[in-house]
Amino acid sequence: MKRTIMISDIHGCIDQLNQMLHLIQFNSIDDQLILLGDYVDRGPNSKAVVDKVIELVTVHHAIALRGNHDQRLVDLINNDSELIRSKFIEHGGIPTLQSYCDMNNINSEISNEIFNQVKAAMKTSFGHHIDFLNKLPLYHEDHNHIYVHAGLNPSVMDWKNQSEHDFMYIKDEFIRHTFENLNKKVIFGHTRTMDIHGTSDIWFSDDKIGIDGGCAYGMQLNCLIFQEGLYITKKVKNC
Repeated sequence: MKRTIMISDIHGCIDQLNQMLHLIQFNSIDDQLILLGDYVDRGPNSKAVVDKVIELVTVHHAIALRGNHDQRLVDLINNDSELIRSKFIEHGGIPTLQSYCDMNNINSEISNEIFNQVKAAMKTSFGHHIDFLNKLPLYHEDHNHIYVHAGLNPSVMDWKNQSEHDFMYIKDEFIRHTFENLNKKVIFGHTRTMDIHGTSDIWFSDDKIGIDGGCAYGMQLNCLIFQEGLYITKKVKNC
């Protein structure tokens, strides 16, 4: 029976992603891999993660969703907003720039001149990465689950009509709400499970499952496997 494999919030942790795929013996012939977004920022090698995600999607028929950090990188490269730049740096963007550009002067005190040089270099050499992230869907649905990066807005009657911002950013109002009429569990990342139930392990409730183990924060990368109606959890520690 085919496995559905779910991983979220890799955040530049390429070693842990590769370890996880090896641990679970991922086989794209028999497995459906679903990645829930946030491939970049905070961790040490966002470039390698995006390369890997592109390979998994194009060669191994994985489904990759777009997270808020992915969107912020796209917005950073495609416009000159000072607000987006400050948010990008504030939320762990410097390691992303460092992974794409081998320059010693990329840090939180980066000058406007260097910053613009880095953006231009990324647009020229890695425009395909930006285009790939920009075109990723915001949700996926199958017979058993709804998959999103952040969650669903309980005040929107048809969840598919909620805003892009909700798909990528919503937190507490989604987590606290019980969705009684969906008839499917919602699988989500974005909010670290440590912040939900005090541990980095996967969080299960009646109507939703949170899988963000906070890998880029020194915790762990989680994997949820659904097979024959059962859930199996795997984790790789960030050492």
